[in-house]
Amino acid sequence: MTALTRAAKRLFGFGAGLSMALVFLIIFANSLRRYTMGRSVPWGEELPIYLTIYGVMFGLAAAYLADQHIRFTVVTDTLPRRVRHVLFMIADVVTIVSGLTLAYAGHVFALRRGNVDSSGLKSTADWLASATGLEWLVWIGKVGPYQYAIAFGGALLAVAGVLKLAERLTQRPEEV
Repeated sequence: MTALTRAAKRLFGFGAGLSMALVFLIIFANSLRRYTMGRSVPWGEELPIYLTIYGVMFGLAAAYLADQHIRFTVVTDTLPRRVRHVLFMIADVVTIVSGLTLAYAGHVFALRRGNVDSSGLKSTADWLASATGLEWLVWIGKVGPYQYAIAFGGALLAVAGVLKLAERLTQRPEEV
C-alpha cells in the first residue's frame, strides 16, 4: 500500500503544481499581451479561475494524504496515542464519506447547469471545434467541465481518505 500511497502523493502534488504553473503562465502571457498589444486573449481571464479550483482540489487531497492539513490539535495532543489513533481513523472515515458526498453533489450540480456557456471560453471552444472538425470540443466552452472540479475534488478527497485509513490500519498506535 505504501507504493500506492507514494504514487497518489506524487500525482496529487503534480496536479496541484501543474495547475498553479498553468495559472501563472496564462496570467503572465495575458498580462504581456494586454500591455504590449492592447488586448487580452478571451479565455485568459476565466480559465485561470477554473485551473485554480482544480489545483486547490489536488492540493486538498495531497495535504490530507500527507497529514499536513489544518487540524486543531489542542485536544488531540493531550489524548493517549491509542485513543488519538482511533480518533484519526474515525476522522478518515468521515473524510471518505464527506469526499463521496462532495463528489455526488458536484456531479449533480454540473448536470443541472453544465450546459451553460462559459462567456470567456465559448468563442475559443467554437473556434477549436470548427478548426479541427472535432465537434465535441465545444464542451470546453461550457461551464460543466469546470463545475466538475467539485466532483473531482470530492473523489480525490475520498481516495486520499481511503489511502490514509489503510495506512493507519497497518500502523500500530505506538508508531504514531
